[in-house]
Amino acid sequence: MARVKSGQTTRRRKKKTFRIAKGSYMSKRSRWRQVVQQVERSLRFAYVGRKDRKGDYRSLWITRINAAARLCGMTYGQLIHGLKKAEVILDRKMLAELAVMDSAAFKQVADIAKSAAKS
Repeated sequence: MARVKSGQTTRRRKKKTFRIAKGSYMSKRSRWRQVVQQVERSLRFAYVGRKDRKGDYRSLWITRINAAARLCGMTYGQLIHGLKKAEVILDRKMLAELAVMDSAAFKQVADIAKSAAKS
């Protein structure tokens, strides 16, 4: 019985890893051991970056909502508190979109929050 050779499989696996390492500095794109280390590191940073991006967007939305809320005469915290009391179900992404694109609609939402916070 003939033995199974793994040359093709190994080449395919290495080729995939080298392709990911393309653009790296010096021997981190051409030497196998360093390529493996660099690709593992890069993929680890990419994973963390995808998680961080969600928090970055949330803080951006909060900044935009706060700026628009202050134009309506209230703070971000007061706005969110009033919306929760009024049982308005709008997430921060939609509130930020309203603040940037449609300031009149945001003003109406802020008025709802202001009246609910007083009562």
